[in-house]
Amino acid sequence: MNSLRALIVDDSSVMRKIVERSLRQAGIDLNQVIEAGNGAEALAVLQEQQVDLILCDINMPVMDGLEFIKQLREVEKAKGVLVIMITTEGSEAHVVQALSCGARGYIRKPFTPEQVKTQVIPALAGKS
Repeated sequence: MNSLRALIVDDSSVMRKIVERSLRQAGIDLNQVIEAGNGAEALAVLQEQQVDLILCDINMPVMDGLEFIKQLREVEKAKGVLVIMITTEGSEAHVVQALSCGARGYIRKPFTPEQVKTQVIPALAGKS
């Protein structure tokens, strides 16, 4: 697996660091990690930079994760980027909605590096 550029979108800076650490502990080779505090910030980042992987919270102020992935379809530099949602939402409706909007998987908070590994690595392997 090649070194990846990841975008972590979460309104909590602590949670963004936890996600990054979990990716590294899961054995995912990260070349660069870019952070955004909400969907609007993430869209602005993606206008300027390309990434290989996006891990995005659902519940955030300004623009939540579901709205972000809906708008992500319009960003040329984000075409085909793997999106994994990270959420405290236990409801099946939110998960189904995220997947129908283009997310390739989801991880429920709290999570372990092993759970990150089982969601992210197969999704990366399936990405062409």
